Amino acid sequence: MAAMLLERAGTRLDPATLPIPTPGPRQILLKVLACGVCRTDLHIYDGELDHPKLPLILGHEIVGRVEALGPEAMGFDIGMRVGVPWLGYTDGTCRYCREGQENLCDAPRFTGYQIDGGYAAYTVADERYCFPLPEGYSDAEAAPLLCAGLIGYRSLKMAEAALKGETKRLGIYGFGAAAHIVAQVARHRGYATYAFTSPGDGQAQDFARSLGAAWAGGSDEAPPEELDAAILFAPVGPLVPAALRALRKGGIVVCGGIHMSDIPQFPYDILWEEREIRSVANLTRDDAREFLALAPQIPVKTTVVPMKLSQANEALQRLREGALTGAAVLIP
Repeated sequence: MAAMLLERAGTRLDPATLPIPTPGPRQILLKVLACGVCRTDLHIYDGELDHPKLPLILGHEIVGRVEALGPEAMGFDIGMRVGVPWLGYTDGTCRYCREGQENLCDAPRFTGYQIDGGYAAYTVADERYCFPLPEGYSDAEAAPLLCAGLIGYRSLKMAEAALKGETKRLGIYGFGAAAHIVAQVARHRGYATYAFTSPGDGQAQDFARSLGAAWAGGSDEAPPEELDAAILFAPVGPLVPAALRALRKGGIVVCGGIHMSDIPQFPYDILWEEREIRSVANLTRDDAREFLALAPQIPVKTTVVPMKLSQANEALQRLREGALTGAAVLIP
């Protein structure tokens, strides 16, 4: 099968021809129909996330068709279209799994990190961590729902405690794949969104306004009104104190990325008055079930840039440069 292989961090992905994998117990073999390109892929590629499986096939926003079932696999039928997200395995026995926080599992495995992912023509996945996909989305359109959508949804749930008052103003810092999905969920729930982009990025600001943003500007600007909550998708540590300064008393800042540059020292008075900073770690299967049921009801519309599998390096570079409107999706 064709694949794009990461041999070591910081080097280009190499085109490779590999054997089609054989599904093990509780696994399913998928013919990859589409795979989204996520900023986490870039963090792994750059070596900012430690100890990936190497060599590695990146990709954890996988849309695939079931081609074969491994021993004991019984959750899906041949020919079904399913999605594979970041969370690929949990031990089910640690304290966090027992307490319903499997996203914090002590011994997890992640798709496209410790498990080969979807930058390939075929992949295998544990059926217990795969999900039926809603109808009405093409393969490419469905792919970003599986991480950009899920992490955005979990981030929004964490912010909602501060969005229940008289005002419902949500700041979104970094208007890429996750932001363009969560902005639609926020609008559906009656929240006013305030979009912060790289300074001078008029295209991203126009994109945010097209999705109903009440205001859009640079991350170096103060919003015209106090925010009740803010979600940071841009992996830029200095945005944390910037977001705190934009919050009302009792507001919440949610850091939605798996990696961020260092947060600089900031004065206590911008955290005081019961402001909060929270992080999002991974996702749960319940998050996936909830969001994949909700998305077609809104309906969430994903903006995608389809690219060939062989263009994976170009897709990562365009993501790095902020040169994408919406999400890049690789098509084998």
